[in-house]
Amino acid sequence: MRDEQPVTLPTRRDPRSPFAPPPELERQRAARPLARLAFPDGHVGWLVTGYDLARAILADSRFSARPELRHSPLARPNVRPGGHDRPPAPGWFPSMDPPDHTRYRRLLTGQFTVRRMRRLEPRITEIVADRLDAMAAAGPPADLVAAFALPVPSLVICELLGVPYDDHAFFEAQTAVIVDMDNDETRAMNALGALAGYLGELVRRKRAQPADDLLGDLIAAGDLTDEELANIALLLLVAGHETTANMLSLGVLALLRHPDQLAALRADATLTDNAVEELMRYLTILHLGAPNRAALEDVEIGGSLIRAGETVVMALPAVNRDPARFPDPGTLRLDRAGAGRHLGFGQQLARMEMRIGFRALFERFPALRLAVPAEEVPLRENALVYGAWRLPVAW
Repeated sequence: MRDEQPVTLPTRRDPRSPFAPPPELERQRAARPLARLAFPDGHVGWLVTGYDLARAILADSRFSARPELRHSPLARPNVRPGGHDRPPAPGWFPSMDPPDHTRYRRLLTGQFTVRRMRRLEPRITEIVADRLDAMAAAGPPADLVAAFALPVPSLVICELLGVPYDDHAFFEAQTAVIVDMDNDETRAMNALGALAGYLGELVRRKRAQPADDLLGDLIAAGDLTDEELANIALLLLVAGHETTANMLSLGVLALLRHPDQLAALRADATLTDNAVEELMRYLTILHLGAPNRAALEDVEIGGSLIRAGETVVMALPAVNRDPARFPDPGTLRLDRAGAGRHLGFGQQLARMEMRIGFRALFERFPALRLAVPAEEVPLRENALVYGAWRLPVAW
């Protein structure tokens, strides 16, 4: 197998099937779900398109998330504090291995308690209602991204962290630069630095004047430095609003293009939780070379030997459409049994925002429709998180 010609990572989806993975990934999974992959820096590693293989590798401690051990499958690697070829900055725990990763995860899991989520739910409902009121007052047409999908998670994450919402436009602009792969790495790192600097100052203010929010609670725990706190806040800010905003916009587009499924959701409120999971599986917005891992030792898996030091990329859009795990995977079925077994982001807060957001939007605007032909909706092909740049709607 090592003699086979390595493939390159496809990133462009077929515009005729904008919710499906790039067709090359589908063909690769059918032919060889673990294949050799050529990286832009000359490294030759592996591409995983099969569900069971991806799940096994992500759970295997012999594979590392540390950035200094991994090669990027993208011409401009994912940007994070410390850079892509150095150890992660304190607090940037997704790029860490146990026990460091475990320590940070445990601290944060302790903050995202059932009590805190219940306390946030009425506020999220209020935020959603306020944005829908503003949409209704402005009248159609509207850009659903600017009017609803982006401000809702921005308001929620600002509320959670204790960030003044007056600064939301600054956060949204800097985050857009970071995740847009058409921007060069220097510009992306500058945006990251601007966000980190702001949040570092916010942490210092909150140490001096404790507040009843997530940052205040983490400070009160007494286990984290200012740098760790600022980087955790940065991670939550970027990940928290980027993933939710794009799931809200792309999820609405998918439902409008599948009117039978939208009708089922409107008719049965108990379908909402499973609908969110199925949309996360069907759309798989984490689509560009994430996640990836480096082998710490030689590992035999899937009938192949992965050598120590080789990088393995999990192509989640293909993984979440593996017919061996999800029968008829290319069909959106909001009542799909086992939809929650998808591999994707696991934020419970994002799920709550989607549950509340989808139901409230379609209840408030039962005649919601696209204001342009579906093929004219501009999609985020070259961004780390897939979605829509704009979503013109009317009602």
